[in-house]
Amino acid sequence: MGPLQIKDLLLQAPESQSVTLKGWVRTKRESKNAIFIALNDGSTINNIQAVAQPGQFSPELLLTVTTGSCLKITGRLVESMGAGQNVEVQIEDLHVYGTADVDTYPLQPKKHSLEFLREIAHLRPRTNTFSAILRVRHTLAFAINKYFHDKGFFYLHTPIITASDAEGAGEMFRVTTLDLDKPPRTDEGKINYKEDFFGREANLTVSGQLEGELGAMALSKIYTFGPTFRAENSNTTRHLAEFWMIEPEMAFFELQDNMDLAEDFVKTVITYALENCKDDLNFLQNRLAEEDKNKPQNERSLPLLEKLRFVVDNPFERLTYTEAIEILLQSKPHKEKKFQFPVGWGIDLSSEHERYLVEKHFKKPVILTNYPREIKSFYMKLDDDGKTVRAMDVLFPGIGEIIGGSQREDNYEKLLERVNEVGIDPETIWWYLETRKFGTAPHSGFGLGFERLVLFVTGMTNIRDVIPFPRYPKSAEF
Repeated sequence: MGPLQIKDLLLQAPESQSVTLKGWVRTKRESKNAIFIALNDGSTINNIQAVAQPGQFSPELLLTVTTGSCLKITGRLVESMGAGQNVEVQIEDLHVYGTADVDTYPLQPKKHSLEFLREIAHLRPRTNTFSAILRVRHTLAFAINKYFHDKGFFYLHTPIITASDAEGAGEMFRVTTLDLDKPPRTDEGKINYKEDFFGREANLTVSGQLEGELGAMALSKIYTFGPTFRAENSNTTRHLAEFWMIEPEMAFFELQDNMDLAEDFVKTVITYALENCKDDLNFLQNRLAEEDKNKPQNERSLPLLEKLRFVVDNPFERLTYTEAIEILLQSKPHKEKKFQFPVGWGIDLSSEHERYLVEKHFKKPVILTNYPREIKSFYMKLDDDGKTVRAMDVLFPGIGEIIGGSQREDNYEKLLERVNEVGIDPETIWWYLETRKFGTAPHSGFGLGFERLVLFVTGMTNIRDVIPFPRYPKSAEF
């Protein structure tokens, strides 16, 4: 089972009992009367203080106890005299597992920029900020799996390597075993993928949705939670080339059911984080407040916990895309030409439009429905007017869209027509089309980018800071 973790030791009553703790040194300071070592093992944002007496250990040993070194300490758990902690450890035995040279260890006890920490992603989990983010990330992942399990969903593992492009975006990473210096070619001079490993072109998946729908047409309610990939050359604070997606698909769910599930899902998962990550979220809230001090008042965000409660405590406002456009056209920013992007029926709403609806107009999260067919994917069910589809987007403060979903087109002829309309070869998704031939049923689903959720819950501003090892253009280090 290993030693007790620091988070458990901090909860124990101090009865001078013998304890063993293991972890990494955050700080060491020496006074005339004592040597104080702050130790952290990653189980909590809080350090435990271990105290040695002057002369208790050799100067040579103490010289190796520096920020970043790894220790095993045995001692007595006693009441702490210091502020901010109930207990501390009086050291009886000290063993150094690994040293960290002061001159070369990059994480000395001072403030480091997030840009610098991205360059040392192998060490950044040892900082308070990133250990907090990773614990929150774990808690959210656990809450997601628990939520769907409790609701009777089955976890379906959809393929990472696929020959289909679910979004029709074309920005996919190719998977091949061909010799790229001398690829085999057809008589026409094109690359001959028949000689490749799969005998055809293959890519890393952009979404598990299409295969997820197949599962829903047999198991009724499934969800996928796995890595997805976009070869989009976007160097922004909101894009990653490799990220995780949660995609539930439900047979017999129509648009209304889909909206109800999406709202309940995000509220439940965020509530779980609020209840189980109190220390980490308080730390991240204070961090965000410090960061906001340097910004003009109008650019400052809500306090983190207030923002999370804003989502959990408010019923989501539901309205159609057409109604939203009307509100935007009547809005002050539009009339005063303050919006950067134009407003009009048929546009793909930008983040500034979405945030206006959430933060300024309704002052609550918003679900927009029934978007123009031209700006949405081929698999969305056409409304009776033929102009709009049964899509839904969930919009949050600070980031705009967090969930995108729809009722799926279950009519074979209509789906085939849309497939041809957007230029997809029906042969490449014959299996997807066939589910509309054999026992078709109304069904719906949505997608949530996991990092987008972690970004929202932690209050971070760059998506590269909420995944352990971010992948983006020109960066696949670590």
